Amino acid sequence: MLATSQGIDAGKKIVGRKRSIVTDTIGLLLAVLVTAASVQDSIAGTQLLDQVAAEHPRIRKVWVDGGYRQHLVEHAASLGIDMEITQRKRGAKGFTPIPKRWVVERTYGWLMLHRRLARDYETRPTRSEAMIHIAMTDLMARRLTGEATISWRDPTSKDPKHIPG
Repeated sequence: MLATSQGIDAGKKIVGRKRSIVTDTIGLLLAVLVTAASVQDSIAGTQLLDQVAAEHPRIRKVWVDGGYRQHLVEHAASLGIDMEITQRKRGAKGFTPIPKRWVVERTYGWLMLHRRLARDYETRPTRSEAMIHIAMTDLMARRLTGEATISWRDPTSKDPKHIPG
């Protein structure tokens, strides 16, 4: 593995790389950036905002989680994008979905259904980004065609070895 593309984020307890994505309101991928885990979220966010502004110039509003800073909001404003930081509701205990943030988390969940993305097997961050694009393309194609594959998670599969009960 390339040492420069690896790092440690002690706050999130991540060793290796972090994946940052931008999705639309229904969870389809607009931009992806894979960085060393040691790269701050605000730096990755700046790069993602620049990428989104260049590739999708009609975007005017984005929602981000609380890990982003005010200077990123100002950078978004300079690109003509209104950035809103979503926060947990005060006094919320345990798991509570953060408004707008759950869309991105759901997309991460969809991507993790692809075995190649369950771990970071790639040696280069650009290759990892390409695998994320391929997985999302596969997901969108399956939705458009209505095709579904039999999964090991499906207890009603047509596997002849599967004996119910």
